[in-house]
Amino acid sequence: MSTVRALRKTWGVREYIVASVKRDFVSRYLGTQLGLFWAVVQPLAMILIYTLVFAGIMRPSFPDHDSPFAYSINLCSGIVLWQLFSELLTCSVGVFVRNGSLLKKVSLPKFALPVIVTLTGLTNFALILAMFLGFLVIIGSWPGTVVLAVIPVVVIVVALALGLGVLLGTINVFYRDVEQTVGLVLNFWFWLTPIVYTARALPDWLAAALEWNPMWPLVHFAQTIFLDHTVPDWSSLLYPAVLAAVLLFGALRAFRALSADIVDEL
Repeated sequence: MSTVRALRKTWGVREYIVASVKRDFVSRYLGTQLGLFWAVVQPLAMILIYTLVFAGIMRPSFPDHDSPFAYSINLCSGIVLWQLFSELLTCSVGVFVRNGSLLKKVSLPKFALPVIVTLTGLTNFALILAMFLGFLVIIGSWPGTVVLAVIPVVVIVVALALGLGVLLGTINVFYRDVEQTVGLVLNFWFWLTPIVYTARALPDWLAAALEWNPMWPLVHFAQTIFLDHTVPDWSSLLYPAVLAAVLLFGALRAFRALSADIVDEL
């Protein structure tokens, strides 16, 4: 019942949550000269760099695609999802420490902080995704109604990042090295996911081993939707979905067990 009460308290401060998301959006973008462009400058820079460096090398990996944009579509599909996952995980890990003074001074439900992180991350994701979809329309590669199949993928990515982020964020209150470690691990994790390269470019044994990476099937699912305009086998989402559920459950248990001590440690 404590979880239900926490959720009710969080719902009770929904106006504060919405205001916080708006404030973050305004302070991050609307107060600058280039405005919303900054929302996409980092992923855009990554796409341009990797396209220039790897497009020629990866071209043989797309034998069934004559489009000169095949690699770019494959790359964008992965980076859009990865940016969402990376932002939510990174922000969730440090959310309690960074808002320690707020939790001490204001009677704010701790659940509200991950909710703010999630809504902020989804807002940024929506902007980047909208521009990517616009790019697909311009080049004549709109996938059609199958694009809706990406919604469950996004839900799993959010659940995975939030579950792992809140779990590690709770531990980070007591062991501050966790946040720094996550940043380092994410750098390796990115290269263990088929974003810049394709699975067919790897030896079979390595591809089979890396499929245990939960982001692997999620990215591949999205890439197939946007590049091939087809929906892959839904069973490929089972492993990351189950793992996300386990992490969310573990995060909830850890949060409930240590919630009373979090403010004392901040």
